Parts: sequence; structure tokens; C-alpha cells
Amino acid sequence: MTHTERHSANQCELILSVFNTLEQHYGYFDWWRRDDPYEIVLGAILVQNTNWKNAEKALANLGEQCNPISIADMELDELAQKIRSSGYYNQKAIKLKAVTQWFLKYQYDMSVVREQDKDQLRKELLEVKGIGGETADAILVYAIGKPSFVIDAYARRIFTRNGLDVPKSYEKFRALMESVIPPDTQRYGYYHGLLVEHGQQFCHPKPKCQQCPLTQDCIKNGVEALA
Repeated sequence: MTHTERHSANQCELILSVFNTLEQHYGYFDWWRRDDPYEIVLGAILVQNTNWKNAEKALANLGEQCNPISIADMELDELAQKIRSSGYYNQKAIKLKAVTQWFLKYQYDMSVVREQDKDQLRKELLEVKGIGGETADAILVYAIGKPSFVIDAYARRIFTRNGLDVPKSYEKFRALMESVIPPDTQRYGYYHGLLVEHGQQFCHPKPKCQQCPLTQDCIKNGVEALA
């Protein structure tokens, strides 16, 4: 086995080991379950640069208007005020309008969206104003039901601290995860949820290592520099 192959095998083993430990610690849960997939699309944008509590307040404030026809018809200023709790509300109102415009291409019918090829949908989403890789992948997994691995700050922090040579590029890190974990929408959704849960409970910028289930393999020296 060459050095490169050995390095690749070690990386693969490390990734699977982290998820195995997290699965054993947290058990299975259904992350981001919502009856309305359009609400998940909006939530994926509203949660940008804030926490879920603030995004959820904005969704609650939209109330019965949390549907594509109402969002498309609403004045931009009114929409911005309704989602004020999510922060950056003027920019986010523009983004919500833009993603709703994209949804119109499919007659606001998620079953029609789901018939499309994943890579094509991802390309389309990335062309929507205000949607980057993380938001596009969250929409694909949780709203549309396509296996696309979500990379976020928690994933970077947890895997860096556990010794993975984390690629700087979002796309390269996503490709690495998808090369190790076979495409499976439910698993990708669950694994992203595990990383968020673990990041919120233990792996803070200043980590709470004492009860952490990953503490055995975690690189503790200079850990705060990796925040």
C-alpha cells in the first residue's frame, strides 16, 4: 500500500470511527423533521448566521403566510419585518423571494422537484441568490430528500480536533465525506444532526472535554487554536 493509499484508509477509518462513537452516544433521532418541505427551505435560509431559535421565531411570525404563493406576493419590506428575529432580515427577505422564484419553476410542487437529478438541482440551488453549499445541501437532504452531505462549522471543528486532515474547500470536504459514507438521504441527514448536536453540547470553540464521548482520540493540545 502506498503512502497516499494508507493516508486515505486512515482518513476513512477516522471518519467512520467518529460517527460510530457519536451514534452510540446519542442514539438515533430524526433531525429537522417538518411536515412542510417548503418550510424547511425557508428555515435553511433563515438560520444562516443565527441560531435555530431565532429562525423558528421568524417562521412562526409568518404563520399562515408560510407558503410560496404568499411569500411571492408579499411586499419585500413586509416580509423583512416578519422575519426580523432571524437577523440580516433585509438580505434574507431577498433570498426567500429568490428561492421561491426558483420553486415556481416546479409549480411549487415538491414531488416534481424530487423527480429531478440531484446534481442538476444542486447546480440550480447554488445559482439562487444567497444560497451557498451548506444551505443548498441542507435543502437537498431535508426538504427534497436527496443524499447530499451538509458541511458546517461543527463538522470542521469536530473532525479537525479528532485528527482529520480537513480540506479547506467546502466542495472537497463534502466530496471526502461522500466518498467514505455511501449516499443515503436518511443517514446523511442523521449524521449532520449528530455533528450539530455534539457541537452544541461539547465541541464549543472552548470545548467541554470532560464528558465528551470523543475525548479519547481528540487532539487536546492547542485545541482552542482550532476553534
